[in-house]
Amino acid sequence: MNLIDGHIHLVDFLQQSDGIDVLLRQMDAGGIDRAVVFGMPVVKKWNAYDPREPKYYLDDNARCYYYSFTDQLVVDALQSLTDTQRSRFAPMACGFNPTDMHGIRHLERIWQSYPHWAGVGEVLLRHDDLTNLMLEESARANHPAMMPIYEFCTARDLPILLHTNSSSVGCHNEYVYLHELEEALAIHPKLKVVWAHAGLSRRVTHDAYFEMIERMLVSYPRLHIDLSWIGYDEVICRDGIIQNEWLALIERRAERFLLGSDLVGHFDKLPATMGRYAGLLDRLSPAAREAVAWKTTMGVYFGK
Repeated sequence: MNLIDGHIHLVDFLQQSDGIDVLLRQMDAGGIDRAVVFGMPVVKKWNAYDPREPKYYLDDNARCYYYSFTDQLVVDALQSLTDTQRSRFAPMACGFNPTDMHGIRHLERIWQSYPHWAGVGEVLLRHDDLTNLMLEESARANHPAMMPIYEFCTARDLPILLHTNSSSVGCHNEYVYLHELEEALAIHPKLKVVWAHAGLSRRVTHDAYFEMIERMLVSYPRLHIDLSWIGYDEVICRDGIIQNEWLALIERRAERFLLGSDLVGHFDKLPATMGRYAGLLDRLSPAAREAVAWKTTMGVYFGK
């Protein structure tokens, strides 16, 4: 069966990587034909008073800041490949500050310097503890600085991958931040959005989450759902068991769902991370299985 990883970071929160050659080897080992690849739009600061170098954004209380050179790291890696190897990747640009009205200028420049971008993202907006660790104001889907980004994507029919939590970590009976995404989608109805992790994050949940997701898919025809990271393990496949309501939803709306590993710069766990979706795929109909495993991702990011 064909399989595409629709969500993988070439670099980690220190902008370091095992390398794209290692990524290719792990893709082959895991039976992964293609991947949607991007950098990391933020970098973790190492404070002088912290004796241990942080490797992940949650390792200590040091802040994170936006890092535009991450896009160049992706370009350099892709340019080291053969044409055949490069065709297996859909590269995404993400190295801009989503709260800066000048952010659009970075996209315009990077698009001129490298013509093979497949889209924009992953844009980190509402993001549990990462939001609290950013040096900037809180990023949000309806921020004025995001409007020209959306217009840029709409004009070129590019997908944009957004990480925007549906709620705060302390409110589990309502969707505190959902209106921000809905406002952006309403203003830009032709925008092709992939909602990273279905808006789920650490300690972000809701008893009837799947109902909200179906309402969003019905209301916004250009919205797609990225099944990756902890949302899959903690909500959709809780305790290793595919939840029936999610299985039914994905079967009904298979053409709107994508799979991803969400690994960050280190790829030894790629076969196992993508392999964990086998339980879901095996329970879908052949047509739905094909859509979720690769066909939807192919259409959104590879234009095929």
